[in-house]
Amino acid sequence: MNKVRKLPILLILAAFFVFFSVSNISFAVSQNQNNNAGKINPKTFNNSGSAIPTTSATPTVPVVNNGQITAEAHRSAVANFVQNLLQTADRNGGIGQQVRIIAQQQSDSVTSTAATIKKIQDRNKIKTFLIGSDYKNLGALRSDIVQTRNRLDQLNRLIDSTNSTATKTTIQEQINTLEQEQTQLNNFVKTQENKFSLFGWLVKLFTK
Repeated sequence: MNKVRKLPILLILAAFFVFFSVSNISFAVSQNQNNNAGKINPKTFNNSGSAIPTTSATPTVPVVNNGQITAEAHRSAVANFVQNLLQTADRNGGIGQQVRIIAQQQSDSVTSTAATIKKIQDRNKIKTFLIGSDYKNLGALRSDIVQTRNRLDQLNRLIDSTNSTATKTTIQEQINTLEQEQTQLNNFVKTQENKFSLFGWLVKLFTK
């Protein structure tokens, strides 16, 4: 009986050991990368000592994948959506005003959405490991996703009410762009919600 009672304590201690070991390894790798950041790669210079030009360009938008997203990347994507939508509204008198309202609503919401993303990403890792993700702000992101989905539905209805092929094509392109961003945001929420936590693990352990 005593061995059974001691098992959860031993498992907790083992979990802490693994967590701090991984943290130390990550810190060491980060330090090593920082130390090598200022070193010159000899392959970037020719025999005369002049630099060899590189053909690769630095991406202007952060790469987003595997349930990862940044506040800046999201803000940039939505800003482009809003700008293109407003240009379409200016060229179309029929549904222009309605399109402009939707674009403005999305523009107003992106600031709070980006701030929420940053809060989730800046959350203390030890706190997340112990008690779980920031479910309050994740709930706020889910609410933002629903509101954006409603605006996309409104745009789809507006497409059906215009006879301009060019307008339909342009708005559909913007809908597709924002839907891709929404998919990334939704994946980000799911990834954060599914993060391992010691508290959640213990709850599952004792509810089996």
